[in-house]
Amino acid sequence: MTSRPLVAGIATGPSHSLRAVLRVRAFRRLWIGLGLSSLGDWLGLLALTAFASDLAGASYADRNFAIAAVLFLRVLPAVVIGPVAGYIADRLDRRWTLIVGDVLRFALFASIPMVGTLTWVFIVTVLVEAISLVWLPAKDATVPNLVPRERLEAANQLSLATTYGSALPAAGIFTLLTLSTRGINSLFADLDLSSVDVALYGNAVSYLISGLVIATIREIPRGPAVAPSEQRSAWRTVVDGWTFVVTTKVVRGLVGGIVGAFGAGGVVIGLARVHVDDLGGGDPAYGVLFGAVFMGLALGMWLGPRILGGLSRRRLFGLSLTAAGVLLTLLALVPDLTLISIIVLVLGFSSGIAWITGYTLLGLEVEDAMRGRTFAFVQSMIRLVLALVLAAAPLLAGLIGTHSVEVNDDLTLDYNGAAWTFLIAGIGATVVGVMAYRQMDDRRGVPLLQDLRRAFASSPSVYSDTGVFIALEGGDGAGKSTQARRLAEWLRTEGFQVVLTHEPGDSEVGRRLREILLDPATGELSHRTETLLYAADKAEHVDKLIWPALQRGAVVITDRYIDSMLAYQGGGRELRADEVERFARWSTADLHPHLTVLLDLNPAVGLTRTSGQDRLEAESLGFHERVRSSFLSLAASHPEHYLVVDASITPEEITERVRARIRPLLVAARRRAQDESRPTVQA
Repeated sequence: MTSRPLVAGIATGPSHSLRAVLRVRAFRRLWIGLGLSSLGDWLGLLALTAFASDLAGASYADRNFAIAAVLFLRVLPAVVIGPVAGYIADRLDRRWTLIVGDVLRFALFASIPMVGTLTWVFIVTVLVEAISLVWLPAKDATVPNLVPRERLEAANQLSLATTYGSALPAAGIFTLLTLSTRGINSLFADLDLSSVDVALYGNAVSYLISGLVIATIREIPRGPAVAPSEQRSAWRTVVDGWTFVVTTKVVRGLVGGIVGAFGAGGVVIGLARVHVDDLGGGDPAYGVLFGAVFMGLALGMWLGPRILGGLSRRRLFGLSLTAAGVLLTLLALVPDLTLISIIVLVLGFSSGIAWITGYTLLGLEVEDAMRGRTFAFVQSMIRLVLALVLAAAPLLAGLIGTHSVEVNDDLTLDYNGAAWTFLIAGIGATVVGVMAYRQMDDRRGVPLLQDLRRAFASSPSVYSDTGVFIALEGGDGAGKSTQARRLAEWLRTEGFQVVLTHEPGDSEVGRRLREILLDPATGELSHRTETLLYAADKAEHVDKLIWPALQRGAVVITDRYIDSMLAYQGGGRELRADEVERFARWSTADLHPHLTVLLDLNPAVGLTRTSGQDRLEAESLGFHERVRSSFLSLAASHPEHYLVVDASITPEEITERVRARIRPLLVAARRRAQDESRPTVQA
């Protein structure tokens, strides 16, 4: 038997693997369309402001007022149209929304040089921004439908990096287009294009190509996200959407945190230039500070989820927000430009983690019918808060004025209005972060430092890109074997190739190990010996059965897997969790199920369902209660990969809940198989 491929092979990839998510054809095309549209957005900003300046005349004041008007009009629709943008996005076919939105923006930008008036520039600015307010939530709500749940974070990383990273190539393209004007006019004698005309036409073409690319994506669900029978009035829908955000604890924490983070970022953007001058720096120092913010943001989005992959996503979101607030406060107190640059870099890093994590959690926590209006709400609030902060921060700094703090006879520190505003904003952002952390903490009772140590020590989990891997976990008597059998029977009737297995003991070596581990005649084993024997069983099981089946494209259902070892030996035996996890990861080459179904049951009830107790079932009630607590803690740390079901309900109800949660995985598996031009997982 050849050894299984490790992370780098075609068949597998970590959950954050960008290569793996780009192999999903539908998402890859959406990403290309997003890149072109984002490029168009940045080109549009440059071209509109430049064109408005040209049309305003020679007056310095008039040119500045024209540019300011364009920037103001880009924000205005968020206040007026933003609240109903989600309503519109949820009631339109998302694929056609994306296509038509790009085509309309193409036509509007192409019309600007033809009309050639400042009034039309202002009108186009409002119309384009209004279209974008519907286009963006439709795009954000579509991504979770195109990629497996374990790939959503990587998909969001790519989307956000593309959205903001396209600013740099847009600036370069704008420069090249404007420089190419003379050559174009010499080739076509009848043309008399200005440099900005060429940029506007190039911008328009980017939207057209984006629309054509998105038109090839057939996997986007057809029709509106909200069924016609469930549709209500615009006002009622908007109120319902806002009520959902405000009253849903997790979503409220996510939205409040994301908006608060952007508000804090707006303070930095609005006051950075003044703060640098206050500290005796000039344009070079401002450039370094500006670059540090965006470098930190990019690093946070790129590396944060990898470095802290073992930390609960909800905890990570609140923690990164709090860190950003503390760093913003520190920014106000430190008078050294070198230290400030380092602080800003780390501040951007924390904000990048919060942004990517928050967007990922919104995609996971919000159901499809509410997703469009929720993302629209977030986009509207972000733009509104940014507009208010960019206006209020300099005003507040000016009202505070300059102040000096005398430390001693030889040392006096100047803390001007910008520093005091940073301090106020930092304290506010810290409060928002702490509130978000408290609202969303899904591991209460588990010390944060313990979680952080585990996160830094853990290597990234690996998920198979072929087949579907499902594990059923839970305490003794929870009904795992029954549900595994029912699930396998259902999938076979649906036409899937299914491998039903269990641990320990479903391999030739494993059967011998099972006798040693579970036979009461074995007596008491060293806890470390027991752990190593379970690890040996897992290594055989994965090598000889699970990996080959997944590579064939089968659905693998296992009754117990890694979590049982972590819960029974780590929790029940009270061994060090990080050591047990290290053995479990090594023995399975970090292969994780796409979904773990945890059947949760009070141990006092579960043990009454067992007969002829084995070595572990015969342990004390306290042992089994620790096992249950460990299972629940594991499920809370990565909710996107778990389904927790109350095992005290009827078996039929459990079966229905499991089937409902697994269906999206089966659809995703078919897509992966089709994208790779392999036979589908369906037999």
